Amino acid sequence: MKRIASILAATTMLVTPAAAELLDVEKDELKFGFIKLTDMAPLAVAYEKGYFEDEGLFVTLEAQANWKVLLDGVISGTLDGAHMLAGQPLAATIGFGTEAHIITPFSMDLNGNGITVSNEIWAQMKEHVPTDADGKPVHPISASALKPVVDAYKEEGKPFNMGMVFPVSTHNYELRYWLAAGGLEPGYYSADNVTGQIGADVLLSVTPPPQMPATMEAGTIYGYCVGEPWNQQAVFKGIGVPVITDYELWKNNPEKVFGLSAEFQHENPNTTIAITKALIRAAMWLDENDNANRPEAVEILSRSEYVGADYEVIANSMTGTFEYEKGDKRDVPDFNVFFRYNATYPFYSDAVWYLTQMRRWGQIGEAKPDSWYDEVAKSVYKPEIYLEAARMLVDEGLANEADFPWNSDGYKAATPAEDVIDGIAYDGKQPNTYLDSLPIGLKGDQVVDGNQVKG
Repeated sequence: MKRIASILAATTMLVTPAAAELLDVEKDELKFGFIKLTDMAPLAVAYEKGYFEDEGLFVTLEAQANWKVLLDGVISGTLDGAHMLAGQPLAATIGFGTEAHIITPFSMDLNGNGITVSNEIWAQMKEHVPTDADGKPVHPISASALKPVVDAYKEEGKPFNMGMVFPVSTHNYELRYWLAAGGLEPGYYSADNVTGQIGADVLLSVTPPPQMPATMEAGTIYGYCVGEPWNQQAVFKGIGVPVITDYELWKNNPEKVFGLSAEFQHENPNTTIAITKALIRAAMWLDENDNANRPEAVEILSRSEYVGADYEVIANSMTGTFEYEKGDKRDVPDFNVFFRYNATYPFYSDAVWYLTQMRRWGQIGEAKPDSWYDEVAKSVYKPEIYLEAARMLVDEGLANEADFPWNSDGYKAATPAEDVIDGIAYDGKQPNTYLDSLPIGLKGDQVVDGNQVKG
């Protein structure tokens, strides 16, 4: 029925701004993949609110088993595009893991992740965490509070295991960032050892997001870094405590992207712009009027075909709050950001940050000049496509001119030290200087050789 209505609208030339600017798309029937996380919301909203149809696109959304299956689907063409980890298009393009040229014209959100530990670990950490006048933990909580716990496990000869969702996920890099900022070694990768556990104090391994709470409850891992609703699920189940959000780790950090193959974009340039237009509209709807539409978004996401978690669990973070210990619910209005702060613009500086983390932990095995980071960022992140879509929306009266960074060179202003948990500023135009400023991690010409960092 939705498709029939869309065809009728186009053929009868209804006088609406969207119909007047309908692109001649090369491919109108599309299948997009996603993982069951709340930050897939722009895809669900673009579908449910009819934004894809407004662009003459007939889209099927399909949940994927894990991030590898999703990436393989985009590479093979069984998926036309997907909700992706920001590191996936970059890693594929430089040949870490599966090699393929993947691009992104659209960043899906800022923030949205948390780090959760089991009740047992929290009880051991808590004595090292300062409290306020009401006896509540003072946030942000540093991993320095976890260090004595990990040290005790090492003394007893017990490995300390934590979960993240994929080797090139934001979650992997955020968990490593938090651990390193607290004086813990999260381990290195090498060409011969891709576990990421070389020299590690904390052993990180992959667990699919929906399985995180159950895996922790079983004792296989003692904590994890994941997107919502799987941190709040641990609180609702009474099995764990989120100790920090990524907003507290790095204020307004980039998260997922919408990825598609460079080949798809080359063959379907108008379709790519149309997709981007629909996704921008969805992101605007998610954030407009101070998140007034979030309750409706939560209802959509709670459906089994999307995230499939209870409404209350998803609402805990999507509506501007976040619950740490049971009953300790605090206002975090920017926990999920979909459009504010130019969240949807694919900044080169975001891409460069992911690449620095790949280098920091050995996924990029050798030093690269600053120019290399810039070149890779520009081969994957495509703000020119985004701005073309945005310009059309403005001309159609569907978006405001002032909401887009028309004159950006693709790089954000440097992130100030006070916005990052370790107090170290980040400037995407100086990746090597940034790497050298981080006390733990590869820098300069250092390499991982066997079980040692050399150089």
